[in-house]
Amino acid sequence: MNRKADIGLIGLAVMGENLVLNMESKGYTVAVFNRTVDKVDAFVNGRGRGKNFIGAHSLEELAASLERPRKVMMLVKAGKPVDDFIEQLIPLLEPGDIIIDGGNSHFPDTIRRTKYVESKGLLYVGTGVSGGEEGALRGPSLMPGGSPGAWPHVKEIFRAVSAKVDGGVPCCDWVGENGAGHFVKMVHNGIEYGDMQIIGEAYHLMRELLGMDAFEQHEVFGKWNGGVLDSYLIEITAGITAYKDGDGSPLVEKILDAAGQKGTGKWTAAAALDLGIPLTLIGESVFSRCLSAQKDLRVKASEAIPGRKPPAFAGDRRQFTDDLEKALYGAKIISYAQGYDLMTEAAKEYGWNLNYGGIALMWRGGCIIRSRFLGDIKKAFDNNPSLENLLLAPFFREAILSAEEGWRRVCAAALLNGIPAPALTSALCYLDGLRNARLPANLLQAQRDYFGAHRYERTDRPRGEFFHTDWTGRGGNTASTTYDV
Repeated sequence: MNRKADIGLIGLAVMGENLVLNMESKGYTVAVFNRTVDKVDAFVNGRGRGKNFIGAHSLEELAASLERPRKVMMLVKAGKPVDDFIEQLIPLLEPGDIIIDGGNSHFPDTIRRTKYVESKGLLYVGTGVSGGEEGALRGPSLMPGGSPGAWPHVKEIFRAVSAKVDGGVPCCDWVGENGAGHFVKMVHNGIEYGDMQIIGEAYHLMRELLGMDAFEQHEVFGKWNGGVLDSYLIEITAGITAYKDGDGSPLVEKILDAAGQKGTGKWTAAAALDLGIPLTLIGESVFSRCLSAQKDLRVKASEAIPGRKPPAFAGDRRQFTDDLEKALYGAKIISYAQGYDLMTEAAKEYGWNLNYGGIALMWRGGCIIRSRFLGDIKKAFDNNPSLENLLLAPFFREAILSAEEGWRRVCAAALLNGIPAPALTSALCYLDGLRNARLPANLLQAQRDYFGAHRYERTDRPRGEFFHTDWTGRGGNTASTTYDV
């Protein structure tokens, strides 16, 4: 009798290959297929040799090799390739079978695909997978959403292969309907952009203002990783700054300063604009990557518009690095507060019932943004499931107040010395704006009413009543409509 596979996977690139090795190591038989069929044979006879894999040379073979209900997972490039594989799979599957997209798909596509696949009698899962190559092999963070009926069938496999924390708790749980899983993964990636940017700004300040080389910075990052900033990204930054090139010099200093991106940060910022959420730190992080990519223009501008050259640092370097640690911690809290604000608004917009504490738990292991204080986020939502903003939780309120003075000194030093720190400074501005009961938007509303008759509300009248003023005496009484975030 021919054996059957527990799950099938399409796409034997880095993530797919390592994820199926993870699945097989947990006792599952996995059928594998790749559009370039040679990769299937190379894998089965290479890293998969002697293990419980079934190599399929066609989608028909893949479907025929699976236990029912069939579970087919795709780890292919987002966009058209996902839609193409869905169209090819549908005729090969039966009602109740499950198609899983484990790539970085845009959540509106997952909403559309869930509806379409369900209309064909099948079930659909769009799951975020975070952790990179190592996470895929040893245990990623998984954020599944889609057809609720699919979860009981994929739950055991997903939780088995995911990272574990707190003595065995899996970093995987059902997120919500249709595109919820991919939305949460998108926000995860946006926070990742923010974390990487503020770490980069700290590195730049130590280099340009304090005159520290990478090896000296390695000591600082290593120290930080033993405190409140304990996280995967700080850990690997300590490793990167210590890494020597062949001539013994720091390799990081020889890497071109032009950053790439795959779009998930941009999607996060765009979703925030669509939903009217001030995602300032992540937005600045995306734009900073865009600016870095304009390398040739920046070189020309550096010659045509000379900037400030910081004088030799005469202060206390230890005090400044302590302040920098506070600035990083404060900005990191802001990044998560903004990300959770975005998820809360999206849940209202799309009808998702998100478990915010559970999401923090899913991010505690396996994923790129795993860090110590995610446990504190879970506690905050456990204590108050209807928490409006993370900064209103006692732990984070006290943490942000404790970080503030050092954070301000860092931002002031960056601005006075011409060293760009857009994410650190915008995060501080968000904090000041959030806790300011009165902002200058009253003047802005007057301007809008003056030139466009867009109307305004008054402080001495109930909210929801709108007024228009004929500011010049030459206008009429007709008012315009307005867009409210």
